[in-house]
Amino acid sequence: MDLKGKIVLVVGGAGGIGLGIGKALAAEGCRVALADTDEDGLAKAAKTASADSAFVWRTCDITDRGQVSKLFQWLGDELGPVDILVNSAGINVANRMMSNIDPADFDRMIEINTTGTFNCIHAALAGMRQRGSGLIVNIVSLAGKRVMLLAGLPYCVSKFATGALGTFVNLEECGNGIKVTNIYPGETNTAIVDKRPTPPPPEKREKMLQPEDIAACVVTVAKLPARAVVPELVITPPHMMLG
Repeated sequence: MDLKGKIVLVVGGAGGIGLGIGKALAAEGCRVALADTDEDGLAKAAKTASADSAFVWRTCDITDRGQVSKLFQWLGDELGPVDILVNSAGINVANRMMSNIDPADFDRMIEINTTGTFNCIHAALAGMRQRGSGLIVNIVSLAGKRVMLLAGLPYCVSKFATGALGTFVNLEECGNGIKVTNIYPGETNTAIVDKRPTPPPPEKREKMLQPEDIAACVVTVAKLPARAVVPELVITPPHMMLG
């Protein structure tokens, strides 16, 4: 499927996996909008685009449904209705065990990682239903399939919930021409690993997945014909293989 001219919204697009996906889809001829809470990051991300694949961008707190509604209104005015929604926003914290978690951090992670994703999907679906087509890609995590001490309690809980959200919407909307793909990456070299109690050294980061690896998966899924649905995609570095 030719992606040229498709309108893409990448939520969590200021850096990391989100920006990598935005660049990859722009290279395919998509018209890409980036959304994030990080205004400086968005401005810097926009400068990384090539002349023929410029990004438009807007700040948005996806936990605020009013802001999410305005984001989609802005996108419609700026580029048009969204064809591909990529949900890549997510956070983690250093104190992530049951023994040291701040309950406020737990709530905040559920609010961003899960409820924020719900808010964006909910806002996108009306237009997709009307047109009878659309693709939603949720960047979940391997911690949404396997409980991992490394990832921490609130992250695992939020990512399991986000995986269930995407799977349910896929089941409900597939008959309406809307496809949902949950991608479950293993360790990926992004800023989120800096939040670990002990951030990994450069030599360990080199062995992790890189944002462009996940981006290549998204492009492949987006190019599939309407008859092909990819409900789940797991991608890991060799040291995190699942049995």
